[in-house]
Amino acid sequence: MTERKEFRDLAEPDAARDAIASLDLSPEPESVPLSEARGRVLAERVDAGIDVPGFDRASMDGYAVRARDTFGADEADPVELDLVGGVHAGETPEVTVDPGTCAEVSTGAVMPDGADAVVMVERTDERPAKGDESDRIAFRTSVAPGDHVMAAGADIAAGARALGPGTRLTPREIGLLSALGVDEVPVRGRPTVGIVSTGDELVRPGDDLDPSRGEIYDVNSTTIAAGVTEAGGEPVLYPHAGDDYAEMERLLREAADECDLVLSSGSTSASAVDVIYRVIEERGDLLLHGVAVKPGKPMLIGRLDRADGGESAYVGLPGYPVSALTIFRTFVAPAVREAAGLPEPRTATVEGRMAVRERYAEGRLRLMPVGLLDLGDAGAADRRVADEAAADGPAGDSTAPIVYPVDKGSGATTSLVEADGVVAVDPDTEYLEAGEPVTVQLFSPDVRPPTLLGVGEDDPAVNRLLDRLANPRYLPVGSREGYRRLRDGVPDVAVVAGPTDRDVDDVVLGGWDREWGLVVPDANPEGVEGLVDLVDRDLRFVNRPTGTGLRRSLDDALAELADERSAARADLTERIDGYGLTLRAFESPVRRVLAGDADVGVGLRETAERLGCAFVPLGDQRVAVRAAADRVDRESVASLAAELDGDGIDRLLAGLAGYSA
Repeated sequence: MTERKEFRDLAEPDAARDAIASLDLSPEPESVPLSEARGRVLAERVDAGIDVPGFDRASMDGYAVRARDTFGADEADPVELDLVGGVHAGETPEVTVDPGTCAEVSTGAVMPDGADAVVMVERTDERPAKGDESDRIAFRTSVAPGDHVMAAGADIAAGARALGPGTRLTPREIGLLSALGVDEVPVRGRPTVGIVSTGDELVRPGDDLDPSRGEIYDVNSTTIAAGVTEAGGEPVLYPHAGDDYAEMERLLREAADECDLVLSSGSTSASAVDVIYRVIEERGDLLLHGVAVKPGKPMLIGRLDRADGGESAYVGLPGYPVSALTIFRTFVAPAVREAAGLPEPRTATVEGRMAVRERYAEGRLRLMPVGLLDLGDAGAADRRVADEAAADGPAGDSTAPIVYPVDKGSGATTSLVEADGVVAVDPDTEYLEAGEPVTVQLFSPDVRPPTLLGVGEDDPAVNRLLDRLANPRYLPVGSREGYRRLRDGVPDVAVVAGPTDRDVDDVVLGGWDREWGLVVPDANPEGVEGLVDLVDRDLRFVNRPTGTGLRRSLDDALAELADERSAARADLTERIDGYGLTLRAFESPVRRVLAGDADVGVGLRETAERLGCAFVPLGDQRVAVRAAADRVDRESVASLAAELDGDGIDRLLAGLAGYSA
């Protein structure tokens, strides 16, 4: 029987950082071609081996002269000099400027012997030759020695310090190195990071997936690999490892032999099948198992023995994608950046205000995923959040972005894109009050808050509508929850299907009707005609959640049928096989029917026809796009309203079966 590893004394976050800091991730320096050096970090100082420029050169088009020959020249009394020839960029001068003479030069040309200044062509006039005389140039201004000339070494002189160690090479630095003739650059090595995902249920994207066996696509390998690249490392993906000890040991040892750091995801929690900690204990050194942080408690830190007698750093990440990425960004990415010589991003935090009250009291650091919404001068909604906080204490800056929790659980991969960053909640914090100032640690300095935040019903017309807007964010939480959030002052708009029973200060921007009913296999082999068949026959049914518009309409229709039969609605629903089986997305019941896992599902005509199912209509349902009354003047909300008006709504609904304005 496998021994179960239990979490006992969880390490504090600072102890985890110290443990990672004790690991050696730094690779050896290397030389790379200049063409591949962008973004790399210099490993040592680069001195100029030549003068730049390597010669005295003209800095503009004009005439090379002896400055003393122009003294006293002005517009009223120009000085004339003999033209003895010209020099163009890239040519070796074949003329000498003697007293009383000049030579034509172009920008970048080598200054001819004898000349010590350039007069710009705009301050001169040509005097064509007459008879045996040479061409003469009249100068209407005087110059001093060195005017309009870049002396040799003026940009950088031979032997000077050009760039220091630790310099990150951007196009500017690469331009300087090019000017110095450098074609190979000594740079800090990028730490190689081996990535091993564990778990028998994982399948690599692109391979066939069998949901009936509980298989899921491997999210962590590609997600963490992208994070490693962003932090300056080089990810190396290894084959998927199951929960077999021998195979896991083989892959981890192979990765340790080839990489500076090994990251695994999954197989770290206190479970009988999670054996990875035993591999580390037996083939290396386990420094830490379990950290007082949420999400991400089951983190491992240690070292793995290498075949050459050395050690490779090791960190075990949790299996859930949100937990894995949060722990990576919080604890591992800084170490990778340091090993690569990259600085911490300086613009990776934003000060905001909590939009809603959030309770928390679990005694460990919580890294709470949050979204941002910059309301600008939205007005009353902004003030309401601040006023609610002011009742209990001082509120934050009322112009700061609002911050709302995006926490679907560590297993929900959509949290990766619906959140902009995390708020670190202290273990002793019991709750965050609405309006309370918070610091958001952005997932990336490039994160930009959405221009519009919408919530509510999942609907194909909504998907089209969002495509027409610039950088929107939409959370398909259902009609009931969406309307509740609109009441609480978080989103700009809520899409609500069916009747509403909440008192919310909102404005209807527009909407549409959609035909709903029962979805059955093509040709309707069971001959389903309506709700009566669901109640009276032995049919497998799949439903939508209670907060959705489709479920509301279905329940209302069942209530009418119950009234006709002088029965309670609960009596009817108990007779429907699968009434309590609910699926979140509007397409999901249709796909269950297509897969043969259900005889009937509740859905839309549009979805049924698009996916090749038959449809039994039960009615039309109104879908309304409702905006918070104090947000209708926002530019993004006005743009949304324009798409729902006049020809816009007709274009939006074109080709959607069962939809009308």
